Amino acid sequence: MATIQGEVVSIVYYNSENGYAIIRMLSPDEPGQVTALGTLGSVAPGESLALTGQWVEHPKFGRQFKVEVCEHLLPADINGIRRFLASGAIKGVGEKIAQRLIQAFGNEVLDILDTDPEKLLMVEGIGEAKLKSIVTSWQEKREVRGLMLFLQTHGAPTTFAHRIFKHYGVDAVRKLKANPYDLAYDIHGIGFRTADDLALKLGFAEDAPQRLEAGVEYCLRHIAETAGHMYLPRLSLIEETAKLLGCHNLELVEEQVDFLVARKRLVTEILPDQDAGEAIFLTYLWRTEREIASRLKALLDHTSPMDPQRITRAIVQEEQRLALALSPEQRQAVESACGNKVSIITGGPGTGKTTITRVVVRALKSLGFKIALAAPTGRAAKRLSEATGFMATTLHRLLGYQPVTGFDFGEEKKLGADVVVVDEVSMLDSTLCLSLLRALPLTCRVIFVGDHNQLPSVGAGNILGDMLESGVIPAVTLTQIYRQAQESMIVVNAHRINMGEFPLGSPHAPPRADFFWVEKDSLPELQSLVVRMVCERVPEAYGLDPMTEVQVLTPMHKGEVGTMALNRLLQAELNGHGRELVRGQRSLRVGDRILQLRNNYDKEIFNGDLGHILDFDVEDQVLTAEFDGREVEYDFEELDEISLAYALSVHKSQGSEYPAVVMPVVTQHYMLLQRNLIYTGLTRGRKLAVLMGSRRAMHMGLKNERGRKRFTTLALRLADVQGL
Repeated sequence: MATIQGEVVSIVYYNSENGYAIIRMLSPDEPGQVTALGTLGSVAPGESLALTGQWVEHPKFGRQFKVEVCEHLLPADINGIRRFLASGAIKGVGEKIAQRLIQAFGNEVLDILDTDPEKLLMVEGIGEAKLKSIVTSWQEKREVRGLMLFLQTHGAPTTFAHRIFKHYGVDAVRKLKANPYDLAYDIHGIGFRTADDLALKLGFAEDAPQRLEAGVEYCLRHIAETAGHMYLPRLSLIEETAKLLGCHNLELVEEQVDFLVARKRLVTEILPDQDAGEAIFLTYLWRTEREIASRLKALLDHTSPMDPQRITRAIVQEEQRLALALSPEQRQAVESACGNKVSIITGGPGTGKTTITRVVVRALKSLGFKIALAAPTGRAAKRLSEATGFMATTLHRLLGYQPVTGFDFGEEKKLGADVVVVDEVSMLDSTLCLSLLRALPLTCRVIFVGDHNQLPSVGAGNILGDMLESGVIPAVTLTQIYRQAQESMIVVNAHRINMGEFPLGSPHAPPRADFFWVEKDSLPELQSLVVRMVCERVPEAYGLDPMTEVQVLTPMHKGEVGTMALNRLLQAELNGHGRELVRGQRSLRVGDRILQLRNNYDKEIFNGDLGHILDFDVEDQVLTAEFDGREVEYDFEELDEISLAYALSVHKSQGSEYPAVVMPVVTQHYMLLQRNLIYTGLTRGRKLAVLMGSRRAMHMGLKNERGRKRFTTLALRLADVQGL
């Protein structure tokens, strides 16, 4: 190993996602500029670095220094300090402020930042708010570099140093030494394997109790997040954990499972389903499912009978006001929703769910009920408002979510509503369902509306499917497609797909045609065709704006027609000239369509919300975006919360409709090809849906009727199956 020390001259390449950089630097011990590369963290021209590593000879670029350990030093002279400050390394300091700081304090400016930062208020352009931003950025930068040095010293990856520091603060190193496996639970984006790699490099044994314990719990959490399971059969859990840990001694894993059960961090239960046998739950998921069942049954048992004649009169009155005539099936659904404490309305497109919901809401309002309408996402809530003519909100807003304290409404403070209507219930996961039920007084009615043929929720559980399967909750499944809907090939083909039948082409030509199946087996050709379809063919034939009205949906993120590849291509084609912000391997441009990837309650932006980038400020390290007419700011460190949205996964599209949908269906995505996924993607299109790809892939998806079965017990608990 060799060591060199010198000043950074320029940054050739920097990946903000993992801290990898290629730099040019001047070292007094080396002639000319030195090329150094490795995980250096956030570096800036003017900084001094002490590097430990080895010299290597690159066949194309010649002699380079491959860095193993990087220690950040303060710039050595006034010119280095000037270059460092002007580089934007400190949030709030650009070239102008840097020059003023140098003029005011000379080479003492960095010492003043450490010891007496209030003096910076003497400099023009620095007020209290700017000073706070500068000091916070400077202190965080120094702490993060100390954390990175600790990680590098132990041969551990430094990729997530910023996130680790943001979560643990100055306590980060102590926390990592105590139990690095907590990273997998505490910090978004850090999985078990990253935490495990760090733990092993810090000296934890392969059979350490902390490792076995973390492995068992991680398997259950991971399967809940990725596959929606509420539990795993005991043998499956033991085998999955052993595979994860590379452990050949299954007894060691089983002992840890029993230990966690004894400590009440896991729960074991014998299920009547012979395939499942003994089920192992994370304790909070076991309690969640039991409490959902208990609260639903309590609502059903707390009867609040209504005069059927009053209901009938109210329904007839609303039929007259709306100038419509309900079919017998629709009338049954409306009467069930109005007359029962808990009820379900489900059915596919064109069966009248929207009409029924509008009649139910208006009829109950005319009877004097106070009604609240909600949906899991903002887009679904907006559609519910448009359908009924009454205000609807997200469930989080209905329940008064606060970032620090959680929901305002719950066990101690009930909602002041007589009826709650929840739309898009297929998206409702167990955790949010329980939060809603806790907030309902026993006198409240609740009406669940959704399409049981769509994909289940992204989160754990199968609320709508389990409620229907239990047979306990009054439910009406709408099957009749109405005349106007029969003219839509989107609707016709949705029902064909639901029955496992290949979709039919439209009898009309554009722009009357609302559905096309385009057969294309070659992936490179299909990729090119998707881009042309979005950017040229659909806009030309239908007059739709490709930036706002045409949405690509695809089953997976990887591959030639996955979201990652298509987003890059569509961004280049539709917004290639927008001002660019490069963050590692990601490129974001002003004007880009973006997707929020997880709930951010501070910003009131939720998983699946769509927006676009308005601007970004490199000096203040802030990106400004717009969501539904509201401006939202992101620090550059928060940009992992958003992604490009020219192409979305089908899962992320749930609860939304788009004027036009383009969806590739290919065998490359065989792991996720299932009937309800194709059905969900197709039914997102309002005016036009174009499915394109391999006929073999489409048949594979149509045959995969159930997809992956979810391990849940809500249906059994609602039905009072013995022992549950």
